[in-house]
Amino acid sequence: MNKNYHRDLPFAEKIEVSLTPVSALALFFRFYRNQSFISTPLFSLQFFNLLKAVIMKKLLLFMLAIALTATIAVAQEQKDYKQERTEWEKKVKTDLKLTTDQTVKYDALNTEYDAKMDALGQDASLSMDAQKEKKMALKKEKEGKLFEFLTPEQQTKYKAMVEQKMKDMKKPSGQ
Repeated sequence: MNKNYHRDLPFAEKIEVSLTPVSALALFFRFYRNQSFISTPLFSLQFFNLLKAVIMKKLLLFMLAIALTATIAVAQEQKDYKQERTEWEKKVKTDLKLTTDQTVKYDALNTEYDAKMDALGQDASLSMDAQKEKKMALKKEKEGKLFEFLTPEQQTKYKAMVEQKMKDMKKPSGQ
């Protein structure tokens, strides 16, 4: 075997990592006829290192694309949650036919408790179960304060609305 295989491959050190997998394979098959060229350890090592670098670059880009997609999905979910909350508040105001005084109190109550709920959601020290328990306690507390200024008829209608909303949430999507 020729120990000076660099002489057979004068451009061996000029192969760049920026080749695409297709061009790397084209280079490989271009010299396929020259068996001594391919069988040299230098070519095999460089070829597979090149292929590995190209694959790693593609993998990195793929992972970045997945991370970006996940970030966009989470942002969209948060936006939908806030939109749902706003729609619910409008529905409560119209369906219960709140007076001007009740509307002002309801808006103040929502502002207070929405801030508390958002703070709970941001608290990383709590487990998911602990967050859920605290959110349920806040909902009960908010409902108690809400019932202080609602009439008995409005309270009954509000309970029915909440019950219907829970049923709708439990239905599988598409129905």
